[in-house]
Amino acid sequence: MAHSADQAPVPRHFARSGPLTGTIRVPGDKSISHRALMLSALCVGQSRISGLLEGEDVLATAAAMCAMGAQIERGADDIWTVHGVGVGGLMQPAQALDMGNSGTSTRLLMGLVASHPITAMFTGDASLSRRPMARVTDPLGEMGAEFNASPGGTLPLMVRGISPAVPISYRLPVASAQVKSAILLAALNTPGTTTVIEPVATRDHSEKMLKGFGADLMVETDADGVRHIHVTGPCDLTAQDIEVPGDPSSAAFFIVAALIVPGSDLTIENVGMNITRTGIITVLEQMGGQIERLNERTVGGEPVADLRVRASDLTGITVDPTIVPSMVDEFPVFFIAAAMASGTTVTSGLDELRVKESDRLATMARGLEAIGVDVEEREDGLVITGSSAAPLRGGGLVATLLDHRIAMSFAVAGLVSEQGVDVDDTAPIATSFPDFLNLLGRSTGAA
Repeated sequence: MAHSADQAPVPRHFARSGPLTGTIRVPGDKSISHRALMLSALCVGQSRISGLLEGEDVLATAAAMCAMGAQIERGADDIWTVHGVGVGGLMQPAQALDMGNSGTSTRLLMGLVASHPITAMFTGDASLSRRPMARVTDPLGEMGAEFNASPGGTLPLMVRGISPAVPISYRLPVASAQVKSAILLAALNTPGTTTVIEPVATRDHSEKMLKGFGADLMVETDADGVRHIHVTGPCDLTAQDIEVPGDPSSAAFFIVAALIVPGSDLTIENVGMNITRTGIITVLEQMGGQIERLNERTVGGEPVADLRVRASDLTGITVDPTIVPSMVDEFPVFFIAAAMASGTTVTSGLDELRVKESDRLATMARGLEAIGVDVEEREDGLVITGSSAAPLRGGGLVATLLDHRIAMSFAVAGLVSEQGVDVDDTAPIATSFPDFLNLLGRSTGAA
């Protein structure tokens, strides 16, 4: 069941810890888990998924696909089996689709529904219900789908799909893998060729997986480096066996923790290394972080490696805004690394962070101030003056605003604080990383 504002908060104090050591494995990649379930549900036949992230967001996707006719079961061996309905075979859901806190589920599933002759009502928790959906409903509306949204273009929102939908050529006004993916998923059941023009590259899991499942997809890059992604539908997808690599967004919390806690030497196994997702590693290495890639390999078309991370003296940098799409979800914990660095770290181009589960720029700025960090909030980024590896003061109560990444980031900050850090609610962590607290305890020796 998805976490909501109606549930009692679970506050927690995170105290200074010893070094992070040993070997850990983080949950499956959330982006790939969502797409594996959706595409398997659009196949005819049986797909098997191993390594699926079993967080609340992904379970919301599974429940929605079941509501539209797919059969999805978890085996005792932790392998998920999906019997699909085929492209064009989605059924009318009997009741509203509760997306909990998952913006990815919501936006991608709107794409699927848009080109099927069904109607679906999307609902979500208080946090998700504040997030704008127009960036997805606008292009899907051009394809012929109809939307009745709440004031401000938010959830609850009704989608009336259409079949046949109209193929479009759409240039993304902002870098968004979710918008791109929603259009590509709608294109699967749309006669003709739909094109998404992507001026700034975003995570490409949808393209890789669509090709792997047999969709008629082609990617061209023009002379200006702009990607043109074409899908010609309707497509027939072929059932697959999928192994989901570890989520780099989840690994980021342990990478930063191992870099900033003195004496740490931690190995994180089976981390997805898709270049559209590893900006956090790039910028931490630019700051002087020791992150060694071991056992590099390819699993299910995605590059994977084990990462050995050792405590490092970090130096503040100015982050190139062109790297933002490849680490957009990792900025909250990156700000914690910046707080421990020598000198000043400057970030810009982070407008997207204001429309995540919370306004992550404002929420992180208030939280950092509460624990004694020198931070300046600008319209599109934060400027953080680091402590030069001295422990953070801590002591303040951090408001997470139902944001799982804010909660986990300040848990990491607590490990290097004099007075510890009090996080007002750790329950939302279950949306993406149910085992986070146990894994943190084990790796620091506190469990």
